[in-house]
Amino acid sequence: MAAAVLERSFIEICGFERETLHRFREVTVDLGVSALPGGVKFPDSAGAFHYGESGKLLSVTSNRFIHWCTSGDSVQLVEQSLDTNLLNNAVRLRLSQCSVLPGGVHIQETLNNVVILVSTNQSVHRLLLPHPSRMYRSDLVTELHMQSVFTDVGKLSLQDAAHSAVIPGSLSPSTGTAWLSQSGEAHYALAAPAGGIVVLSLPPHGTQGSVSVVELKRSSMMRRFSGWMPTAIRGDQSPSDRALSLAVRELEEDCFIFALCQDHKLRMWSFTACVLEADMLDYMPACKGVKRNPGNGHRLRLAFSPNTGLCLCVYLAVPQRGQFTVLQLVAAGNQRYSLEHISSLFTTQVETLVDFSLTPTDIWGVWVDESNAAVVKYINFEDNSAGQWNQVFVQPPPEEEVHIGADQDPRETYLEVLFSPLRFTASAIVKALQIFRRGSERISDLSWDSLKKEVTVAVETELQSSVTEFEFSQEDYRQLQVEFWSRFYACCLQYQESLSEPLGLTVSPNTHMACLLKKGFVSFLLPCFAVDHLYLSYDEYLFSEEETPLTEEPEVGRDVLQLVQCLRLVSDAVSGEMAYEMEKALEHLQSPERAAELVLENMLSNDSDNVIEDIQNKLQDIRNPLAAMMVLLREMDLETDSEVGGDGHLTPGASVNTRISLSQLYGSSSAVSVVCQAVCHMTMTRALFCRDLLILQKLYLRFGDNVFLGGGSQLLQLQQDLIPRCSGLLSSYYLLKHISQSLASSVPMDIIDANLQHLTVLQLSDTPAQSCNRSVLSPQTVVELFYQTVGRKLIISQMYCQQQQQQGNSLLLWTHSISNVVNLLAQLLWPSNPGFQFPECLMANCQYTQLQEYVRLIGPWCQVNIGSCRFMLGQCYLANGEGQKALQCFQEAATEVEKEDFLLRLTGSEDEDAASTPRLQYYNKVLRLLEDVGLPELVIQLASLAITEAASDINSQAALWTRIFKHHLDLGHNAEAYEALTQNPDCSMQLDCLRQLVVVLCERSQLQDLVQFSYVNLHDQVVGIIESRARSLDLLSHNYYELLYAFHINRHNYRKAGTVMFELGMRLGREVRTRLGLQKQVNCYLAALNCLRLIRPEYAWIVQPAAGATYERPGASPKRNSDGEFSSEPVKRQVDILELKDLEKEYILSRSRLTLAQHHPPSAAIAGTASPVEMVSLLVQTGLFDSALSVCQTFNLNLTSVFEGLTFKCIKLQFGGEETQNEAWSWLAANQLSSVVNTKESSATDEAWRLLSSYLDLHPSSNGQHHRCVINKLLSHAVPLPDWLISSYKGVDAASLLRLYLNFDLLDAAADLVLEYIDALLGRGHQYFGIERPLSATSSSVWLPYTSIDQLLQTLNETQTNSSMYNKVRDKLADYHRLVEQTTKRRLATR
Repeated sequence: MAAAVLERSFIEICGFERETLHRFREVTVDLGVSALPGGVKFPDSAGAFHYGESGKLLSVTSNRFIHWCTSGDSVQLVEQSLDTNLLNNAVRLRLSQCSVLPGGVHIQETLNNVVILVSTNQSVHRLLLPHPSRMYRSDLVTELHMQSVFTDVGKLSLQDAAHSAVIPGSLSPSTGTAWLSQSGEAHYALAAPAGGIVVLSLPPHGTQGSVSVVELKRSSMMRRFSGWMPTAIRGDQSPSDRALSLAVRELEEDCFIFALCQDHKLRMWSFTACVLEADMLDYMPACKGVKRNPGNGHRLRLAFSPNTGLCLCVYLAVPQRGQFTVLQLVAAGNQRYSLEHISSLFTTQVETLVDFSLTPTDIWGVWVDESNAAVVKYINFEDNSAGQWNQVFVQPPPEEEVHIGADQDPRETYLEVLFSPLRFTASAIVKALQIFRRGSERISDLSWDSLKKEVTVAVETELQSSVTEFEFSQEDYRQLQVEFWSRFYACCLQYQESLSEPLGLTVSPNTHMACLLKKGFVSFLLPCFAVDHLYLSYDEYLFSEEETPLTEEPEVGRDVLQLVQCLRLVSDAVSGEMAYEMEKALEHLQSPERAAELVLENMLSNDSDNVIEDIQNKLQDIRNPLAAMMVLLREMDLETDSEVGGDGHLTPGASVNTRISLSQLYGSSSAVSVVCQAVCHMTMTRALFCRDLLILQKLYLRFGDNVFLGGGSQLLQLQQDLIPRCSGLLSSYYLLKHISQSLASSVPMDIIDANLQHLTVLQLSDTPAQSCNRSVLSPQTVVELFYQTVGRKLIISQMYCQQQQQQGNSLLLWTHSISNVVNLLAQLLWPSNPGFQFPECLMANCQYTQLQEYVRLIGPWCQVNIGSCRFMLGQCYLANGEGQKALQCFQEAATEVEKEDFLLRLTGSEDEDAASTPRLQYYNKVLRLLEDVGLPELVIQLASLAITEAASDINSQAALWTRIFKHHLDLGHNAEAYEALTQNPDCSMQLDCLRQLVVVLCERSQLQDLVQFSYVNLHDQVVGIIESRARSLDLLSHNYYELLYAFHINRHNYRKAGTVMFELGMRLGREVRTRLGLQKQVNCYLAALNCLRLIRPEYAWIVQPAAGATYERPGASPKRNSDGEFSSEPVKRQVDILELKDLEKEYILSRSRLTLAQHHPPSAAIAGTASPVEMVSLLVQTGLFDSALSVCQTFNLNLTSVFEGLTFKCIKLQFGGEETQNEAWSWLAANQLSSVVNTKESSATDEAWRLLSSYLDLHPSSNGQHHRCVINKLLSHAVPLPDWLISSYKGVDAASLLRLYLNFDLLDAAADLVLEYIDALLGRGHQYFGIERPLSATSSSVWLPYTSIDQLLQTLNETQTNSSMYNKVRDKLADYHRLVEQTTKRRLATR
């Protein structure tokens, strides 16, 4: 639509910031004066000062002004800006024992200062403050907050003569004015009650000088006194020339004081003479009788413009009427001036004028009527021949009674009304609360929520303290609640009425901004839109209007006015109860058309004043009602084709200064409040407008042809087009009204952080975050929040672009810019427009409850951004922990992805390769969001749905199946995870998932599931993955080998299982050199043996990698050498085939290693890789002779080392002490034999010898090798041979024994052995030498070790000590030879 049409009327927007109290800093000035006896109390007054550059965009004072109000001895000054928030901007100046004069405050700016001049009935004061342009060195002010000019006011010494002066004598002036001369002097023109004007002058600041006093006299003479004038001089003045209103203007180099006196005359004074005197009654027709009555309510205002010069407006207060006379000052030359009459304007009402303001074109006035309500009007005095005043629609006071529905809680209803953004200031509520508490304590600064709690507690406490009974019916309690809450509400009403008392009016000469200055706050007057003007106009205005700017066709315009008059009748006929029902119907999403019909039925059934008949008569005067309705509907429809603000960026050509200024324009909390309340009032007005129009349309349908000249076709158009349009507008405006009154919630930081994380996932984190300049005491509505964070930037951008295109300069012209801002903000909020910034802002600022309500209200009727709204609702459900509802919303939003800008933008940031369609990109975003929130079940559901959308997109399908797999696995749904894995069409992703499945199930020890999956077409990959993991990870902390073993066993692949266990055993021996590792190695070899024994013998073999072989993991990156080059292909190593017997050998070896580690733990570190020979040595050292013998037998090793080791231990025991004996029992116990009997009589030495003996018996050697090595060991240690050993060895190999004796020089023992051996050959004791048959003719041949015997004889012969033994041996040998000879002869003889 085009820009909204404006009317000449204005509407008041209070825009009060809902602060508990303005933080006024108190500054007291005490000049030591005493209160005047019977002092006159001056009425409260107010005024404002607008900076000279307040209308310049690039100025630090743009849209900035100071307003004040006076009451008794105090002046409250507040500096306000619409662009930035000003700090320390409020000060209360308390002038002890003085009363501030009406018009006694004047503010003027110089290049460096802002000067405030104050006049009281006893003193004058001057405050010199720094100018804002001097407070900030640079024009580039980017802060959201700026210091006010009042920041350092407390540092001024206001009692000094430079700042204050006491009025000498007892003048007691009744009014005054002040100005600053070009030379810097401060002049105060004071009107004495008895007549005459006195001018006090303070020297320029910083210069020496005294106060000078000048009396202006009608005799055109002047006297200057350093003291004060005598009473006689003042006495010749007539009271009739007492000045009622003073004004000052410097023209060229002269200064003129204008005085409107009690005798109805206007006098113009210079410092030299009274240069002009004019009777104002000359301009008043029918002034008979007026001349005799002194005028006490006359007012005077000046306005200057380069075009018109100096204009004066005189208000003559006459009983029952008043007249404004506008005059122009004309210079006649030679210091002579005259007045030229421009216009006379009349007010006939009985209201009392409070204040008026004059601009170069208009007169603005504020009155109070008999009910003390404010009445504001303005008129163009140049171009208004009819004398028609323009309306200003002031805000009515809050309703005196609150309507409480039967289904509503009284407390909640009253709190909602009290704390709504439109009705009450916090000051009124705080004062009412103090009264209600009976002033028990002072209310300190409270937040808005805290104040609400305090009010609730106070009212409930009062209610409970008045109750004497303990039991109530619900209805009685409800009545009590209504009673006490209505009492508090009435108290608030009184204070709000007091604070709303109008004191003044100000219009900026630069921006034309009009403000109404009230006792407790400032309200702003905004241009009224034409359609709102029609609905708000007072009856006398509405019925007198003949045209409307809504249409250029006069006939249609008259029809529109007639139609609005009918709407006025309908509005009056709608009862409060039916209005409430209509409101509830809209809130509960019932059909507006049906609700309008019910209201109409009620009107028809209760039409006691024949209103319906009056409406019918008026309707018949409308020639083309459909055209009139279409004009109104078109004007109220805010729908646009393009988004407001475009992309929100300022035009590239704008300078840095311009961009910074625009970034602050209308950005202060005051401007935010004004703009958003203006939107709220507009929507409230138009909602009522649409309601009444809908009822009237239904009435048209009921009347039918009685009022329609066009007949059935027009009725059809009305029913099918206009009524639905009106119904839609009503719903839209109700929505805007609701959100503009809905307060924003304060959000904890943790929720803000979580929300920011979610926005980052959605890649929407550039959305403005929570506003940082929200006041604790000034809670924003959600519309204010939106305007401040998003809307203002878009609006200002669009306005600037439009201005650049039109080559205009109206950006800071209030009447144009503020209405533009309000209209554009309403368009941004309009639900049927394509922009989606408002819900997006609510989401970004965590306003989930308000966002849910917004989506609920637009759901049934808004057909724009349906999917985006569902998405937002899903976000709200997510934030509230309602995941299933959120998922449903996200699914519903998916159908609209390609159609809506917000959803397209949501998906547009996705990588192009990630998904082929916007809908898949949307699903990916939502899936990531659900993952971020931590809702894997919902991720699975949505991903399963998304797969159906990705039928032709293999990559997307693979990614989705991978997501489903991941979350099923995380949830412990192993079977479902496996199923998802098998469905994945991408082999690499499938392999990744498979690897993850294996790892995770292993870590969870859910090996049963892992083994039992079928792994169709994936068997080799699974084995490869498990093997890779097994070979690359620590053996003791992971059980992948056991898993692989179970995997093969489950599939009856016993050889593979055996291979796995054997490989594990090998690695355990190399890598885990502990007792535990050896134990596991034994078990592994045992398991491998079992596996091979389960298969046919010809297949019972495995492959063993050669020592030092490396295992290559699937997918491992190629290795590089130290130079960074790829290493050459590794040489293929030889492999060995291991059969069952080989595994048995390894098992026995590993078991012996374990036995060794069990008895001697330090040996575990070296036993793992020890060879069989090394193991035998280690076992012998430890005393584990059984195990050593087992190893020797298994690997066909010589037992000599075992026997030598045991023999050595026997030697050590035989010669060792008790400690050695005790230690021996441990290894003796490890070699259990049945022949070994542990008794108390048996020592460890005995047991060791017995063990040796048993081994010799159990392990015989073919040639007595074992005996020989034992005897050799004993003899080498000079240990006497035990008899059993000698006896045993004699029976095995006596000749070897003889040689051993000779080797160790045991000649006696050798000689004895020879003697015994010869005796045995001869038949005496032959059984002890293993000789079956002694020497005889019939036995086999016998022999003697002659070489050894010869050596013995030779040795014995050589030693003198052994001669007897020599003889014995020689004799015994001779006997033997003799017997041999006889036997030989006999044998020969027998042949």
